[in-house]
Amino acid sequence: MRDQRHDGTFPAGNLPLELDAFVGRAAELSELDDALRGARLVTVTGVGGVGKSRLAERAAARSAPRDGVWRVELAPVRDPEFVDYAVVEALGLTDHTTRTPRETLLAHLADREVLLLLDGIEHLVDACARLVTELLGRAPGLRVLAVGRRPLAVSGERLFPLAPLTGEEAVSLLTVRAAQQGVEIGGGDGAEVRELCRRLDGIPLAIELAAGRLGVLTPEQVLGRLDDRFRLLAGENRTALPRHRALRTAIGWSHELCTPGERLLWARLSVFAGRFDLEAAEYVCGGDGLPADEVLDVLSALLAQSVLTREETPAGVRYRMLGTVRAYGAEWLEATGDAARLRRRHRDWYVGLATWCELEWFSPRQSEVAARIEAELPNLRVALDHCLSDPDGAHLGQYLAGSLWFHWAGCGRLAEGRHWLEQAVRLDAERTAHEQSRLKALWVLAYVAILQGDTVCARATLEECHREAERAGNATALAYAVHRSGCLALITDDVAGAETLLRSALARYRETGELNSNVLMAQVELAMARAFQGDLADAVRLCEDVRRVCDDHGERWARAYALYVLAYAAWSDGDPGRARRLLTVCLGDAHGFRDLLGAVLSLELLALVTVTEGDAAEAAVLQGAAGRMWLAVGLQLFGSAHYNAPRELCEAAARDRLGDEAYEECLRRGARLGREEAVARALRRSEEPAALPGPRRPARPTRTPGT
Repeated sequence: MRDQRHDGTFPAGNLPLELDAFVGRAAELSELDDALRGARLVTVTGVGGVGKSRLAERAAARSAPRDGVWRVELAPVRDPEFVDYAVVEALGLTDHTTRTPRETLLAHLADREVLLLLDGIEHLVDACARLVTELLGRAPGLRVLAVGRRPLAVSGERLFPLAPLTGEEAVSLLTVRAAQQGVEIGGGDGAEVRELCRRLDGIPLAIELAAGRLGVLTPEQVLGRLDDRFRLLAGENRTALPRHRALRTAIGWSHELCTPGERLLWARLSVFAGRFDLEAAEYVCGGDGLPADEVLDVLSALLAQSVLTREETPAGVRYRMLGTVRAYGAEWLEATGDAARLRRRHRDWYVGLATWCELEWFSPRQSEVAARIEAELPNLRVALDHCLSDPDGAHLGQYLAGSLWFHWAGCGRLAEGRHWLEQAVRLDAERTAHEQSRLKALWVLAYVAILQGDTVCARATLEECHREAERAGNATALAYAVHRSGCLALITDDVAGAETLLRSALARYRETGELNSNVLMAQVELAMARAFQGDLADAVRLCEDVRRVCDDHGERWARAYALYVLAYAAWSDGDPGRARRLLTVCLGDAHGFRDLLGAVLSLELLALVTVTEGDAAEAAVLQGAAGRMWLAVGLQLFGSAHYNAPRELCEAAARDRLGDEAYEECLRRGARLGREEAVARALRRSEEPAALPGPRRPARPTRTPGT
């Protein structure tokens, strides 16, 4: 269980709660506590299964640094390039800028006191070493606790080699785990239990696997079977350390006790990275000796034997293998000669999942889709990597990277999306058969670049997409290219050009029958262009129409942007109460989707509403918080005079009421707020749950952004 602070609250961070008892290791835990107090980098090393992760999590939870303990699970990460992304993801950071993940981490950690727990570094040692060295050199409040079978071998590293459990601790662990299954180990079993733990060299994973069999076998029977398996494997590697042989023996023994179907599923499940659900397991692993309708029963058997663990996640029930167990299964899969086929099935499942999620994004299941993709990201990365490294699958990589546009743009994954999209468009896939996939990757890449503020990349990519779409006669891709060109014109203050392009895009969408969140966003962007030109009534009409369509389809992401425009209109029409109610919903939805751009735009406008309501100090605090958030978005308000108008109006009013010194102090207070704190503070000002006000009466002519 996570340790509480003295005030009864839990420290910040993402450490999981302990689900079963922590047994033994009192001396090691105390020593690791001391090591963490005396060094900024501590690496816990030891054989797989010796309990490194569990001990490190326990010690990390006891350290309670001011800004939290953040665990980064690196086992599912296969590409060294994604170590930085994994850390950004674990910290819950969203960055819409063109900064690299490394730069994002350095900016975030610069003034924080954080303990970073890097778990499973052994296959990524070089990348982890480079990252840790730079972070520790530039973030004075950072400490790192690394866990792996190998040290990082960098300056300042303090090694903490972890030995197996002592004899009594090993017996205690076996006894406790057996009791959790309703099996009491009697006094008459004492000699066999001690001998079993001795043969397993006190390795917790081996003991856990043995305990999983005590519901069926007696300790004496387990010991006898282990003896047979131990002799069988003893000749495999006589130079290996005994505890390495013991671990492999325990896993191999567990494997030996499985039925042929269980062994087959174990091997096939090794293609998954991180967690997976039952449907994925049935599709990927079913067939050819294991019917899909039998996968559930076989999976349940592996779960009962501790080969798999079951976890509740926001996306539903998921299953997971420990890295050591997965590696053993992967060896068997390679030996069967079926690995390539299973990887293709894995790829096909996740391409299909992305297709379904893209369609369902425009539906009442939008939040479910966001959670599903977030949960499946490790497997989607494996699928993307498989596609983009296979010459015959290049078009699938382009399609997959493009189909995830809603995740990259709507759920705070712009930097990662750009990584995959740039790789995808560089591939020279067959132009005739798969033109559509490459065109889609191009317009999505342009969209990501626009949101990051990279107008150079966006312009060049859109020109290529427009040219190739015309050459191929692809009306849908051409509509998207024209739409994104309108977005680019809008953020660069070419408002008249933006209106022309956006109207053209909407007409093209109608001709092709396209209706989705992108189409609605084009209408919202047209509304912004109309508002910037002084026609607020037309902007309201356009956004009320978007709102109606969104409500009909259960769409909330595009609706949030429509509410933003309607909120500005309400404020401009002298109704700050209505503006606040609209913005409360807008901010809540944008923040819920991790859409940093939508959230910070809402926060800026809430500051203007707040100063209008008479609280200049709070308005300045919100502006300070928004200013900090813009650092993760990119160029503040795109550098656009039109988008910047609400901020300038708010600043002028707040400075006038507070004076320069008090205004600047409030800004500084706001800049110290994290994103979660800032959003919670802004939403708390609404005393009642947010309810969407109905359509607004036509706006009277009044001041508009940029006029």
